[in-house]
Amino acid sequence: MEGKTEDASKPTPAQKQLLKRQQDLEHWKRHSKQLRSRNLITGLTIGAFVLGLFSYTILSVRQERIMDEIDDEAKIFVMKGPRTGANS
Repeated sequence: MEGKTEDASKPTPAQKQLLKRQQDLEHWKRHSKQLRSRNLITGLTIGAFVLGLFSYTILSVRQERIMDEIDDEAKIFVMKGPRTGANS
């Protein structure tokens, strides 16, 4: 009879697996809020970086266009020559 009581108190592999899953579930329940806040901070940081990079790129392209326009105006001015009383 003692052999049967030892076998009954020993958990089966299915019971071990169930216990492990329950422990994992409890762990995730306890740490989900902390994990969610970390993910939020990471997402906001990446989003801010992407937005900053995009803004910088757009600003650089605009400045390049403005400089091209200024260069074109300067070329036209040089081609026409200065307006003075002698050559107008």
